[in-house]
Amino acid sequence: MWVTDHLFWMAPAGECVTTVAVAAAATRTAVVGTCVLQLPLRAPAAVAKQAAALQLLSGGRFVLGVGVGSHPREYELSGAPFHTRGKSLDAGIAALHDAWATAGRHSDYRLEPAAPVPLWVGGSSLAAVRRAAASGDGWVPVFVSPEELASSIGELEKATVAAGRSFDAVFPAVVMVTTVGDDSVKARTAGTQWLSALYGIPAKAFGRHLVAGPAEHCALAAARYVKAGAAHVIVLVADDDALGQFRALAAAYDRLPAPDDRPLAHVQDMAGVGT
Repeated sequence: MWVTDHLFWMAPAGECVTTVAVAAAATRTAVVGTCVLQLPLRAPAAVAKQAAALQLLSGGRFVLGVGVGSHPREYELSGAPFHTRGKSLDAGIAALHDAWATAGRHSDYRLEPAAPVPLWVGGSSLAAVRRAAASGDGWVPVFVSPEELASSIGELEKATVAAGRSFDAVFPAVVMVTTVGDDSVKARTAGTQWLSALYGIPAKAFGRHLVAGPAEHCALAAARYVKAGAAHVIVLVADDDALGQFRALAAAYDRLPAPDDRPLAHVQDMAGVGT
């Protein structure tokens, strides 16, 4: 269960860390995480404390996804510089790792609890791939096709080795944006309009990124992402009936003939969840 992050937005938006905490309290086995928290808008020490607390209270089910976002106005209202957000994210990730690594070493003021927290880097750019390779436990892009994902995972593996790590040290995930509907044309129109209202940009911008159509079609698209290398597929339903559409998609996915193609098989290892 994943929560997006906006401090300032064009419509009501829940605060992501608070929402994740509620989701963790309401579940027992589901992995919960941020996809993604805009770290440059926050003090890294505070995020390190929140993440460590969530990891402890959820029983090891929390994943901290971080990224830079793409909305200058949100940065302006938050009092954070927009054009240096990449450098700010790098510094913030380093500060998170340092806070968790040095917890308990000080004799006076300590950041505890500080359980290790899986850190996924969001973003579809080459810079995001390299950032994940250098300092992330996972990488999660959005608005990429299965073919683009496969190519980027190849780049991720090469960059991870270049950073002195094992080629499989970074967990590859992806966000699939979908609208389920029996009429593919109507589903695509409804989904792109929903995304347009959410992001405040023209609907046509989402045409090639949206998976739309019957549940079986969307399930096959999820399987293609898995074949491209995604070990975890995050489903963003572009519709107000998110639960209803997700149920239809999940049921169709369960009917696929190749069980080895099902995503989510390895996410428990990544999040530290026991059997």
